[in-house]
Amino acid sequence: MVKALIAVLGLAFSINASAAPSVAEVVANIQNAAIMDQAQTMGLDWKVGDSANYNLDMGFIKGSMTMSVRSVAADGIWMDQNMDLGFAGKQKVETLLDPNTGEIKKMIVNGKEEAVPKQDVEVVDVKEDKITVPAGTFECIHATLKDKADGKEINAWINPQLIPLSGMLKQVAPSQFGNVTVVLKSFKKN
Repeated sequence: MVKALIAVLGLAFSINASAAPSVAEVVANIQNAAIMDQAQTMGLDWKVGDSANYNLDMGFIKGSMTMSVRSVAADGIWMDQNMDLGFAGKQKVETLLDPNTGEIKKMIVNGKEEAVPKQDVEVVDVKEDKITVPAGTFECIHATLKDKADGKEINAWINPQLIPLSGMLKQVAPSQFGNVTVVLKSFKKN
């Protein structure tokens, strides 16, 4: 189990290398990386209607994010990420994933196709843990990761066997705007 969970840790740090990504892009890229790694180790056995709802906090920007499976078809799994960042605006990310490899085949941000985010992270530490978030108290893996490009570290608490989509319970990741904290508030697994 731990080996499979370690691979999911890519979720925590796939911030796009563009010069000035938006807060929504930072969060979306983090989620997309997690899914790719999960598919490669455990497969994506997602069902239409699986969902996870999160609170987002960047200090001066607070908001929410909902991830859900829109469809499962021959061309792949379509996952929607809807973010509401209050005064910073709303963003919709639609991602087409290969269920066998986790490869992101297509990513559409606010109606426009975007390049697939790249990741290059190193697992620094992994340990079993327990965490309480608004959705409840969960056994999990707490991982510390490091972005090889800039050396920044993030912390992620995950349980991909229980929590649908990325498995994320909580994550604290640096961005050029300050720390981005993402916390699970509810989920539905069909």
